[in-house]
Amino acid sequence: MVIDEKKSTLFSRIGSRAAFGMAMFELAPGVDDLMVLTGDTSTSAGLDRFKKKYSEHFLDTGIAEQNMMGIAAGMASEGFNVVTATFSPFQTLRCLEQIKMNLAYMQHKVVFVGLASGVVLGNLGYSHCSVEDIGVLRSIPNLTILSPADGAETAKATAAALKHPQSVYLRLTGGANAEIVYTEDYNFEIGKGIVLKDGEDIAIFASGTMVAKALEAAHKIEQFGKSCSVINMHTIKPIDAALISDTCKKVNLIVSVEEHSVIGGLGSAIAEASASIANKPPHIALGINDSYEKSGAYEDILEHHKLTPEGIATSAIEGYKSHV
Repeated sequence: MVIDEKKSTLFSRIGSRAAFGMAMFELAPGVDDLMVLTGDTSTSAGLDRFKKKYSEHFLDTGIAEQNMMGIAAGMASEGFNVVTATFSPFQTLRCLEQIKMNLAYMQHKVVFVGLASGVVLGNLGYSHCSVEDIGVLRSIPNLTILSPADGAETAKATAAALKHPQSVYLRLTGGANAEIVYTEDYNFEIGKGIVLKDGEDIAIFASGTMVAKALEAAHKIEQFGKSCSVINMHTIKPIDAALISDTCKKVNLIVSVEEHSVIGGLGSAIAEASASIANKPPHIALGINDSYEKSGAYEDILEHHKLTPEGIATSAIEGYKSHV
């Protein structure tokens, strides 16, 4: 899928969920034996046009997510290219046994899409937020985990996931009118992080919505006289250990930032990958605190957890002063 400024702007305006739906509509003619399943979420996943035009390739299982995953695995076992989509907490934790047994253990390939992951649905409480999904799924073998930075990368990740040999969890964060990271086409490769900005003092590894905020934070950090790299880690598993190692050898402080619990996600994956690196720099891990706190508006929750450009920059500078 080719990305240009016009398409990127549209994807930003409609948000990652609708961008996924548009990507599926565009990609469908090139995918043999495609089946898309939803749990009463065709509109939420931006799939209404797909549902109308490709009705024979669409199945709504209703609000029965575990059944949806079982059906998906059965179809995959018969050679279909299967995609499922529903809200992230129900796509992942509710279906965990099916993901483990039917997808990972039995190695039936399904692309399962977690809509509205992170805390974008914070007004509905933590029953509808998804801050544990990566940590839980990352421990399961034979799964790939993608967390695209913006709508354009959501489309690129969707196309790559359809071609990938094993099951893929596509984690969609943010809402409509999201920040834009990519305005032109680029090479997206599963398992390979992307250096968006070079710097020698601090390196920020980010995923999902936090990539755009990390880029803005980097400019704020440079106002304090410190140069800052920004790396888009769109693939959480398999993590790009080589890029992490190379970066650790160049900078004095690394910062991981994610719209996920500080336990088990991108920060933990980076810590594991860098554990054997001699004289590695200090690591500041930013994310959602290890607690279920009050519900609230999306931006308010992000600010509370210092997941804003200002919060990221302040944490990075304070960490640099304390540890370097």
